Amino acid sequence: MTEADQTISPEAKPSTTRDEVISMMKTIIDPELYIDIWTLGLIYDIDILQDVLNIRMTFTSVACPAGPQLVGEIKDKAKELSGIRETNVEIVFMPQWQPSEELKALLGIG
Repeated sequence: MTEADQTISPEAKPSTTRDEVISMMKTIIDPELYIDIWTLGLIYDIDILQDVLNIRMTFTSVACPAGPQLVGEIKDKAKELSGIRETNVEIVFMPQWQPSEELKALLGIG
């Protein structure tokens, strides 16, 4: 046990890890591109504060018709994570989503 672990009460530690949240994100498939939102690079930040999960993400476009569906699916699946009581999803468009070179190759574009 590290010194930092000794100073944090067990109640203050999240019971869900970042890796578990990432695994959950990999199960959410964009209905237009058929690729999960983690691989697409739509998730910019994951923050777990005790029992609150905060996600900062973007969409492939400002007018993404699947946006509300993706947010709803994140919130629904987050309920299944251990110790998460509340999930907040912030949608941002800066920086604008840009597919990676690897993703472009996977999609057959670019």
